Amino acid sequence: MSHRIYLDNASTSHPKPETVYQAADHILRQGANPGRGGHRAVLSLDRLVFETRELVAALFGVRDSSRIVFTANATLAINTALFGVLKSGDRVVTSSMEHNAVTRPLRELQDRGVDLVKVQADCRGQLDIDEVRRACLEKKTRLLLLNHCSNVTGTVQPIETLGAWCREQGILFMVDGSQSAGSIPLNLETLCIDLFAAPGHKGLLGPQGTGFLYIHEALTLTPLLFGGTGGHSHSDRPPDQLPERLESGTMNTPGLAGLKAALEYIEETGLEQICAREQQLVAQLVTGLDAIEGVIVYGPTTAQVHGAAISFNISGRDPAEIGFLLDRDFDISVRAGLQCAPDAHRTIGTYPAGTVRVSPSYLTAEADIEAFLQAVSALSAVDD
Repeated sequence: MSHRIYLDNASTSHPKPETVYQAADHILRQGANPGRGGHRAVLSLDRLVFETRELVAALFGVRDSSRIVFTANATLAINTALFGVLKSGDRVVTSSMEHNAVTRPLRELQDRGVDLVKVQADCRGQLDIDEVRRACLEKKTRLLLLNHCSNVTGTVQPIETLGAWCREQGILFMVDGSQSAGSIPLNLETLCIDLFAAPGHKGLLGPQGTGFLYIHEALTLTPLLFGGTGGHSHSDRPPDQLPERLESGTMNTPGLAGLKAALEYIEETGLEQICAREQQLVAQLVTGLDAIEGVIVYGPTTAQVHGAAISFNISGRDPAEIGFLLDRDFDISVRAGLQCAPDAHRTIGTYPAGTVRVSPSYLTAEADIEAFLQAVSALSAVDD
């Protein structure tokens, strides 16, 4: 049987550290529900959830771990934040490089009376920060929302220049960290980020069905979901304190156990080492693709401002066809199409067909990158 080469980590990371699989399996066999009861099995899971929360807080420079709210994914975290802070008449500034997890809830809020402004990025997906600031100052703005790293081009926005400025202007600053969390070191408090959403199953190397939302201590959000929280059972209203206020319903405890194991792996490995390794793989990919005749690479040209997502096309070929052939003929998994970010493809000039996206992770082998480049070279040499 051939060796499957997995290069779709921007969608979900694979493989995971072995301890992630073991931890999730172990908790699935426990038979308890955190926050729902006082017996020892429940208390053990309460401790696990707390320790996972502490690990997330430590990784992202958050002093009070109660400001970390667990969600099922980044999409739920983004929706929780947006519907929790925005109301009719508020103004939001965002960019043309956002994922549908941002653009769709913002569109719904726009229909409900929120004023929405999109700042256009350049053809490599990069924003002009002066343009972002001007857009924020044109009228009173409630929220600036940007992704840190594009899931299409891997473009990393210089968010470090915006947080303190937003705070000075009285504008909330929200960051979608779906493609940077676990890959790029981030201190949310130092960066003056008010709201930060991230999945557990991508760069953080945890299971699907996990994610979190960080909420600055000055903010109180209206819950998106209402229901049981394990405490305050006497009241028909949600509790005031975090994280319980925004964590209604049974948690994905096996997923959080796997996330805890993944965070411990990242802590032991070192995020700086992970970041350096991924930059090395990105450089290998970009250099290799640039050398293949007929291949067009989109996004930044230097690995230092490039996250681990690279989009390319072969001139005159449909990206869907290339993705299909890589899978069928070479057993290589990539993502072809619009990657749930049509605005980004309009920005870089690849709408409506999209691109082929290749995305390595820290656990990707260099030999797999070379095999992928050889496969693309072979496909580019074939007339369609």
